[in-house]
Amino acid sequence: MANPLRYRVFYTTRQKIVTSVVVLALLAWGAVTVIDRATTPEDRSCAPGVARPQGSDECVGVSGDGHDFRVPGLTAVAAAIARENGRLKAGEYATVALMLPLTSTSAGMRIKVLHEVQGAYAQQYRANHVSNGQVPRIRLVLANTGNGNAHWRTTVEQLKGMTGAPHQLRAVSGIATSSAPVRDAVTALTSARIAVVGTTITADDLANSATSTPFPGLARVSPTNTDEARALANFGKVDAAKALLVHDTRTGDYYTDTLRRAFTALLKDVPYEPQLFTSPENQTDEGTTANTFRRITDLVCDTRAETLFFAGRHTQLRQFINALGARGCTHRKFTLLTGDEGSYLGADRRLDPTALDNGVTVRYAALAHPDAWRAVKGRPLPVTGGSAGAYAEFERMMRTVSGPAYGPVGPVALADGQSIIAYDAMAAAVLAIREATPEGGKLPLLVDVGRQWPQVKGSLRVSGASGWICLDNAGNPYNKAVPVVQLTRDGTPEFVQIAWPEEKPPPADCLPPRRP
Repeated sequence: MANPLRYRVFYTTRQKIVTSVVVLALLAWGAVTVIDRATTPEDRSCAPGVARPQGSDECVGVSGDGHDFRVPGLTAVAAAIARENGRLKAGEYATVALMLPLTSTSAGMRIKVLHEVQGAYAQQYRANHVSNGQVPRIRLVLANTGNGNAHWRTTVEQLKGMTGAPHQLRAVSGIATSSAPVRDAVTALTSARIAVVGTTITADDLANSATSTPFPGLARVSPTNTDEARALANFGKVDAAKALLVHDTRTGDYYTDTLRRAFTALLKDVPYEPQLFTSPENQTDEGTTANTFRRITDLVCDTRAETLFFAGRHTQLRQFINALGARGCTHRKFTLLTGDEGSYLGADRRLDPTALDNGVTVRYAALAHPDAWRAVKGRPLPVTGGSAGAYAEFERMMRTVSGPAYGPVGPVALADGQSIIAYDAMAAAVLAIREATPEGGKLPLLVDVGRQWPQVKGSLRVSGASGWICLDNAGNPYNKAVPVVQLTRDGTPEFVQIAWPEEKPPPADCLPPRRP
C-alpha cells in the first residue's frame, strides 16, 4: 500500500520546491567551503617572528622569546635567553642578533651552533649583570638562516626591519661560515648600515682591507686564512723540500679558496705539484672523493714529503685522513696541517681513529682552545696577546649560566673553542654599542656602531678569552693568537702551542703597524 506521508512530502508541488531549495542550499554551502579551503593560506607559522618558508619544513626567522626552531638541543639555552630578555624594559636595551644556520642537518654544525649560542648568551648575561650598570642593556635574539644558509634573505630582511622600536637592533653576530650565501647576507646587512661581527669566518675574501671596503661596518674576531697559514708555517718551520699541498679544485667557497692561496704562497719552493680533488657541490656530501684520496695516498707514498698541507672542508678532510691511515707506506710518518675546519673532526663519527695510530699526526689552526690561556704549572703563558685572567672570567661566566646540574643552557663543552669565540664576538658587539652611545643617551645611532671598529685596539682592545682582539682600520684582528691543536684518538683536540701570524706575540701596546 502506498505511504500517504511519503506522497505528501516528495510529490506535491510545494514540497518539490522546498526540497529543491534545500538541495541547492547544501550544494552552495559545500562549494563555498571547498573554495574557502582552497583560497585560505596554510598556516606556516612556528612562533612569533618565525615561519616555514614555502617548500621547506624549517622554522626560519628571528626569535628572542624562547623558540628553539624545533631543534631540541637549543631548547634550554633558548629558554635562558628568553628569561634574560624578559627582565629588560623597552627603551633601555639594544638588540644583538646571533645569526646562524640553526636548523643545519650537519651533526658537526649543530654542535658548533649550540656552543656558539651558549657563548653568546654568557656574554649577554655578563654585559647585563657584571658591567657596573653600563647602558644600554643587551637583548639577544636568535636568527636562523636555515640549512646551508639557504633562507638568509628571509632572515636578513626581517633583521633590517628591526632597527627601530621596540627591537632597536644595533648589531649582528654569528656569521659562522665562509660561504657565498653568508657573503651575500653580510653584504645586505652592512649595506643597511647594520654592524656585523663575524665569529668563525676566516676567508680573506669575506673581509675589508686597507684599500677596499665591500662590507662597511664588518669586524671579525678570528684570524684570516692567510694569518692561520702563516701561523702554522711559523709553528712548524716546515722544510719545503719535504712538503706537499693537497687541495680542492672547486671554486666559490671562500674558505677553501683563500686557504689554498695562502698555502700555495707559503709552499712556492715545494718540488711537487699539488695533489688535486674535487668535492661535491654540497661539500657535506660523501660523493666519490674517498676513491680519489685512495689514489692520492699512493702518490704521497711516492714522494719524499713528510708534511702535508690540506685545503678543503671537513668532510673531505676526514676522508683523506682515513685514506692516509690505510696507505701502503705505513712505515713512513706524516704530519697533516690544515685550517680551522679541523675543529669538526672530533665530533665526526666517520673518522677512523686507527689512522692516528698509524703514523698520521693531524694538527690544525684552531680559533680558540680552553688550554691556550689557562694557567698551567710549568707552562709559561705569553706576556702579551692574551691573559689567563680574561680566560678565567669566561670560565666563571660559563659556570654561572650553566649551574651545577647543567642549569639553564644545557651541557657545556669548551674543547672545540666555539663558545669561546662567540663569547668574544659578543663582547666586541657590546663594546661597540656602548662606545657609540652618546653621553647621557640611551641608544647609539645605528650607523655609529660599525664606526667604532677602528678604535678597538691599544688600551681599547677586547681582552678576549681567545686572546687580545686588536682590530686594524679594516676591522680585522691584528696578529691574533692561533692555538695549534692536535687531534687525539678519542676525538679530543689537544692543545699544542700558541702560534702567531707575525711569528712573535704582539707588542704590549697592540697597535697594528702601518701597512705599505
